[in-house]
Amino acid sequence: MSREADEIAGAEAEIEEDFALFDDVRDKIEYIIDLGRDLESLPDELKTEGNRVRGCQSQVWLVAELDPATRRMALRADSDAVIVKGLISLVLRLYGGRTPEAITASTPAVFERVGLGKMLTPGRANGLYSMIERVRQLAQAYATAETTA
Repeated sequence: MSREADEIAGAEAEIEEDFALFDDVRDKIEYIIDLGRDLESLPDELKTEGNRVRGCQSQVWLVAELDPATRRMALRADSDAVIVKGLISLVLRLYGGRTPEAITASTPAVFERVGLGKMLTPGRANGLYSMIERVRQLAQAYATAETTA
């Protein structure tokens, strides 16, 4: 396994450990909300239609930048709903600061392992997977741009 894959696996293990601390679904949801309250907001100028994530019932904006020196993606995102901001926080924890190749090679099964699919409404669950898909699309675009440059 590559170093980047190890980093994602480590982030997955940390997420699983955090959710294992809570027995009750309400406590897990409250934890997600707390994560959302701590997420730094995006500046209004980045909340554009081009940065909006499609498929989310709430407004979600996601931006990515590739550091050419480290080949790692810096991810920032925001939402108008605090629980969605918490989900964003988990996605950023998993994929922020990773290479495009590591992102596209990983499968985000950790969210199912911790039971998010069962805890969230169908609309919120779809939104979570829309955010993950958008991160993966951006990573693929960076990876493709690098190989064709």
